[in-house]
Amino acid sequence: MQTNSGHLTYCTNIHAGESWKDHFAALQLYFPQIKSSISPKQPMGIGLRLSNQASLELENPDQLNAFKNWLDQSDAYVFTMNGFPYGGFHHTRVKDQVHAPDWTTRDRVEYTLRMFGILTELLPAGMDGGISTSPLTYRHWHATEEQKKLVTKKATENILEIISDLIRIKKQTGKILHLDIEPEPDGMLETGTEFLNWYESFLLPLGIPFIMKTFGVSEEESANLIRKHVCICYDVCHFAIGYEDHGAMVKEFIKKRIRIGKFQISAALKSEMPTEKENRIKIKEAFTHYNEPVYLHQVVARKLNATVLRYPDLNEALNDFTNIDVVEWRAHYHVPIFELNYGLLQSTNEDIKKVLALHQQLGLTQHLEVETYTWEVLSPEVRLPIEQSIIRELEWVLKQLEIH
Repeated sequence: MQTNSGHLTYCTNIHAGESWKDHFAALQLYFPQIKSSISPKQPMGIGLRLSNQASLELENPDQLNAFKNWLDQSDAYVFTMNGFPYGGFHHTRVKDQVHAPDWTTRDRVEYTLRMFGILTELLPAGMDGGISTSPLTYRHWHATEEQKKLVTKKATENILEIISDLIRIKKQTGKILHLDIEPEPDGMLETGTEFLNWYESFLLPLGIPFIMKTFGVSEEESANLIRKHVCICYDVCHFAIGYEDHGAMVKEFIKKRIRIGKFQISAALKSEMPTEKENRIKIKEAFTHYNEPVYLHQVVARKLNATVLRYPDLNEALNDFTNIDVVEWRAHYHVPIFELNYGLLQSTNEDIKKVLALHQQLGLTQHLEVETYTWEVLSPEVRLPIEQSIIRELEWVLKQLEIH
């Protein structure tokens, strides 16, 4: 829905299913009730997640036209898409395979090109459209710094192909589309600072001469085109996990003229780590309830000296819970955004409030997307029917937007 702060929606990766038939069935089942509660009198946007399989099926003109007709009948539109998970995302072990295939592969390039083709067809006139994607690759797949540099260069070269396509789409249709790269723990780009360093050390140096040659534009225009079509997907959960200063980070993006393509509104789990052994054991037991086998739940620990210690998954952190140098844990677990406390644990929803306040002050993007996808693996006491959960999250965001 259109708010004074941009278009607000939720990401449909909350719904299980990998075929377009499954995706569409979930939309038809849940979206009408959500819209009637959240946006009964105006059109409501959809944050569409398509698996690779679903994108191949929706590319079929008959399927695409049927979806367009349903959108019209439902007073709905698509303005942002999630192109991060390529394959299965529910009812299977995902873990690090959420990054596969990574940006070094043709599969990732062709999937993303296909997604942008679909978004071009769906995006209403007068709106910009974005697709969020993996932060190049999973860093632990690459052993040495030299390997990481080579992989980063290859991934960046493949992203340049996407930029070229988006420039052509803009020339042909007038629609502005952007690739929104999403830093996350243990991605090749896992922090805002790493994203900025990549942008200035790889994307612009490789991209400027490439775009100049391909489109016959000046160096300045080439840089402007890259900045227009490659943005950051600012997932609040991911930035909170890394203890990043939202205000300072946003100032850096503005200073370097790098756009925020979308805010993914999400919350992580956190807790201070008590010095008393008995209380620390209780915190460990509380986190153990969230140690499930489907998704990666990286933990970033804050140490006494203010540095951080990174664990690739919750298992590794639980095995090191007696580390007396550690004073806080933050875990990559997308918990419902409207709750502050989960028993002995807390969420990072205060970070969401800070980011929304910054956005309302500075007008950082037109895309706001709630992304809580762990409902199926949450403990029963915090689990609600999917449509009720989504409605409650969107209502909470709307309340925050009214406050600021």
